[in-house]
Amino acid sequence: MTTASLALLMVPREGGSAGTIFFAEMLLIFAIFYFLLIRPQSKERQRHAQMLKEIKKGDEVVTNGGIIGTVVHAEESRLTIRTGENTRLTVDRGHISQVVDAKGAKDAKDA
Repeated sequence: MTTASLALLMVPREGGSAGTIFFAEMLLIFAIFYFLLIRPQSKERQRHAQMLKEIKKGDEVVTNGGIIGTVVHAEESRLTIRTGENTRLTVDRGHISQVVDAKGAKDAKDA
C-alpha cells in the first residue's frame, strides 16, 4: 500500500463512524505485527524443530550453553555427545542450538 492509500484510511469520510475507522486502524496494526513479528518467529520455530528431528549419530552440534560436540547416541528426547577425548555429556534434544559440519561452518540446510 502506498502512503496516500493509508492516509485515506485514516481520514474520516462522510457517513463513516469513528468505530469503523478505529477498527480499520486496529486491523492494519495487527497485520503489521503479524508480518513483522509473529510469522517470522513461527517459521524460525518450525525450522528449529525440523533441525532437532534430523539430528543423528555423527552430527557435530552446539548446545545453547556453547558446548560443541559430536553425537554418539541419539534417543527420542536425549542426545549423548562426545566433547573431548573421553568426555561424554547427555543433553536434552531441545537444548541444541545448531548443527555444524566438520569444518565448523553452519549446515547447508540453515543457509
